[in-house]
Amino acid sequence: MTHTHPQSTAAIAGQPIHSMLVQFPIVCFTLALLTDIAYWRTSHLMWQEFSSWLLFAGLVFGALAAIAGMVDFLFRPAVRRPWPAWPHAIGSLVVLALAFVNSLIHARDGWTAVVPWGLTLSAVTVVVMVISDWFGRALVFRHGVGVSDHD
Repeated sequence: MTHTHPQSTAAIAGQPIHSMLVQFPIVCFTLALLTDIAYWRTSHLMWQEFSSWLLFAGLVFGALAAIAGMVDFLFRPAVRRPWPAWPHAIGSLVVLALAFVNSLIHARDGWTAVVPWGLTLSAVTVVVMVISDWFGRALVFRHGVGVSDHD
């Protein structure tokens, strides 16, 4: 019995580039929230600097993952056909927009770079990211997007 799953256009050796890159912004944005909390609790500028760099790294890898994801989304109708595709795509773009604004806020100096808006945006970014990732995982596990047909 053969199943045909929507394959990725942006792939290396059959592995979707999006799924390889998306892990980095997930980790970076989650750690940015944790370093914001550490700064809020300790006032050590080191934590604010960590947050700024984590946001930057997350934005770079997030943009690369978004490009790879958009190639699949735009050029493979079978990828965007399942219902979770649109919430995942829109949610991912919202995450990047929130992280970009958060990065601008973190560019301020000292306490106001994190408390209250930097910390709030970090938390909202992570919540939206988890929801968007839920839809992305549904694309893989329920609809087989990017799943290899090898037995």
